[in-house]
Amino acid sequence: MNRPAPRLPPWIAHALSAQRGPVPWSAVVRGALAAGPLLLAGVLAGRTSLGVVAALGAMLAGVNDRPGSRRASVGRLGLPALAGAAGLLAGSYAGRHTGAVTLTLLLTLLGLLGGAVSAVGPVASAVGTQLLVTSALGAGMMLPEPGWESALLYLAGAGWLLGLRLLLPTPSSAARGARLGYRFDGERAAVAGVYEAVAALLDAAGTPGATARRAALTAALDQAQDALAGPRLRRHAGSAAERRLHAQYAAALPLAEAATALAWAERPVPARAGEGPRRLAVAVRAGAPTGPLPAPARTVPALRALDDALLRAAEAFDSGEGGRLHTRRRGARALLRIVLGAGGREYGFRVAASFGASAALAQALHRTGWYGPHPHWYWLPATAVFLVKPDLGPLVSRVLSRAAGTVLGALVFAGVAAVVPRPGGLIAVVALCGALIPVAARHFAALTAVITALVLALLMVGGEPGASWNRIGETLLACALVLIAGHLPVPGERAGGVRARLTVAAEAAYTYLAHVLDEPGERARRWTLRRDAYRTLAEAQAAIGRAAAELPALARHTEGTAEVAATLERLVDTTTACAVHLDDTGSLDVRHRERLEQLFTELAARRRRAGLGTADGGRTPEGLSGAISRAGRKETGVTQIR
Repeated sequence: MNRPAPRLPPWIAHALSAQRGPVPWSAVVRGALAAGPLLLAGVLAGRTSLGVVAALGAMLAGVNDRPGSRRASVGRLGLPALAGAAGLLAGSYAGRHTGAVTLTLLLTLLGLLGGAVSAVGPVASAVGTQLLVTSALGAGMMLPEPGWESALLYLAGAGWLLGLRLLLPTPSSAARGARLGYRFDGERAAVAGVYEAVAALLDAAGTPGATARRAALTAALDQAQDALAGPRLRRHAGSAAERRLHAQYAAALPLAEAATALAWAERPVPARAGEGPRRLAVAVRAGAPTGPLPAPARTVPALRALDDALLRAAEAFDSGEGGRLHTRRRGARALLRIVLGAGGREYGFRVAASFGASAALAQALHRTGWYGPHPHWYWLPATAVFLVKPDLGPLVSRVLSRAAGTVLGALVFAGVAAVVPRPGGLIAVVALCGALIPVAARHFAALTAVITALVLALLMVGGEPGASWNRIGETLLACALVLIAGHLPVPGERAGGVRARLTVAAEAAYTYLAHVLDEPGERARRWTLRRDAYRTLAEAQAAIGRAAAELPALARHTEGTAEVAATLERLVDTTTACAVHLDDTGSLDVRHRERLEQLFTELAARRRRAGLGTADGGRTPEGLSGAISRAGRKETGVTQIR
């Protein structure tokens, strides 16, 4: 009898795993044209230090250069760059005009702010990261230029990469030719991805892979929503091409709803059901008419909803009159609640403890000269920032990857620096590393190795030779500090970030269900609430997955939360199936009502086991039971839902 191979502990398995996908050649080209040329310009102009600062701005912007639309990249690259310039400005003046104790206190407070802001989302996390990293750089590097000049050059470096992102065509846009151009190629690809995900879910209906396909559909919808909802000068879409993309996205929402209902029924659907969404995806990518669309059999409510959605999609593609993105925008008050909530407080405390302690230790080593000449002390606190951020992966995985990546990058750079001419060879190393960042971003260790080599090359061009071995020692010190800070008790409840996201997801799920039961005919708001429910649930599941891969001492604080999230996922799927059924028949049948009641009972039990209590605020399962009963009653053949 063959024994199954032993499974690696989650904290080891996560450290060894890496993302996969095609090489992002356009990002590789942008990386090669960013930091290296900026450094070369600074050297040729006789302002090497400013060239180093501009190259740093381009490098950190390159870390945030991810696939997506050009419009979305403005916020994804621009907001962190602004925060980085502010951090560099503040750090430069604080490093010049304050003592060691005052400077450490200021950096600790910045760590508290940067960590709390990071709880808002991925872009906010990048904002917090760049704010803290550049404040340490500004205070520790002691650049010869005034702080405002360094901040402007840093912002110019990031702006150079952003300009490349906005102006250079991508391979996909070039392949489509000049007729479509490249302005909306990211948006077009994202919307087409939604239709392809709908088709994949229909193909998987009735199979064990349906759950994963439904999650992929949520991710595709999130990506398309973000791509289309980026910053704009005008409130509404300003061109016919953009309005058409909005209409095509809006037309995908009822298709996604119907496909989810069919997958919920756990029965296979006719093979031709997925052909229509696939043809729509081709039409989006090519900017061509839809052509004839095959209609599925209209034997059950969800298939009839799918057929109707296909017809409406064909009309929307022809008219191109635009449509709502069904995005719930969070106001300043909601964002402040997240920053001051349990997740923000926990993030802030851990980042402040790690950043402040590493800054204090770095200054002590710098001032005492404990391990030889040590002209700058910024590496240790800057390393701690990347290590302590929970959204970058489990703690032990980050620590192992950072240590291995730094050692590898420093060793490789030491060998290369010994043979290449200076400064030309080092500038070529910077350009090469900039090109490798988009590929290396698939694993934290690889990214660390590339960034280590790039930064060491920048420092050597700036006049700091032989820094590799010091950097390895400082990185290992930062790893030890962050491991200690990550296991310290925090004020309030442990795993506050995970619990806060799960609470938000539960509230969104209950709000969505309440709307479906109380106002089944109001579809526009329903689609907005459905998007919000699935998006918040995906964010909670991502946070739970990261927490589950921590060391057992940390992972135990989130035990049971994965089961709660899985039950919420089934509740949102069931709500979607109820919405489609109510549209078609006007009432819920016994199966839908029994499934909802079963999920409420299961959810309450799992919440108690996970230590989450039974209430989430707002609508609760107990308060929704009456609405479920009303949705199942018929009076004179028509359901009365109030």
